Amino acid sequence: MSATADPPADANIDHSKAISYWSGVDPDINGMLGGFPQISRIDVQGSRNFVAKLRRASKATAGGKSGKFTRGVDCGAGIGRITLRLLSPLCTTTDIVEPIPKFTEHILTSPSFAPLRAANSIGTVYTQSLESWAPPPGVRYDLVWNQWCLGHLTDAQLVEYLRRVGGALREGGWVVVKENVSTDPGGEDVFDGVDHSVTRADQKYRSIFADATLKIVRTELQNGFPKGLYPVRMYALQPMGEQR
Repeated sequence: MSATADPPADANIDHSKAISYWSGVDPDINGMLGGFPQISRIDVQGSRNFVAKLRRASKATAGGKSGKFTRGVDCGAGIGRITLRLLSPLCTTTDIVEPIPKFTEHILTSPSFAPLRAANSIGTVYTQSLESWAPPPGVRYDLVWNQWCLGHLTDAQLVEYLRRVGGALREGGWVVVKENVSTDPGGEDVFDGVDHSVTRADQKYRSIFADATLKIVRTELQNGFPKGLYPVRMYALQPMGEQR
């Protein structure tokens, strides 16, 4: 008898259980960052530096080398930590995509977001999961930010999602993926039964990006996180075949 291969890690993803898990998490920085709120500052600084490098190297980007982007979107936004600390200083308008209602309610009502709401810097808030969300026709983004959320999509769902958002980029824009990467010795993806997500290997991400007809224009590791955590890698993506 031949041995039966183990199912791929993403076969274990259960969206309803993931929603249930996150619905039980407190809407604060500690909850969003899994008990490591101290990494927020260095995480955001690493992301700012990454975007700055993209802009310096780009031949065509909205806002030139230092001006504001017209529109960004925070995908899997949680309570809007990235919107507040990273995207709102970079973008005139930031849309929000987040499936947990109490998290989007936080963005719509929290005093910390009052200045952004008053300035109309918060655009459309979609209380919707990424696997079902598509940018509306005619909307174009300079920056599509995905951080610590794509592990809740199966490989097939992720390919289709990236195709959708890649097709909604303005000329010179980027899809940014910032995610944990697997350290499995065999290069395998790792399933987390607590939050029902998958930590993918770097090579898996690269394969998925290619399947989504996106090319990597820059990638680097986040530095400065505590030992014992997964390495975190940033990828900036643009559609294949376009010179930008």
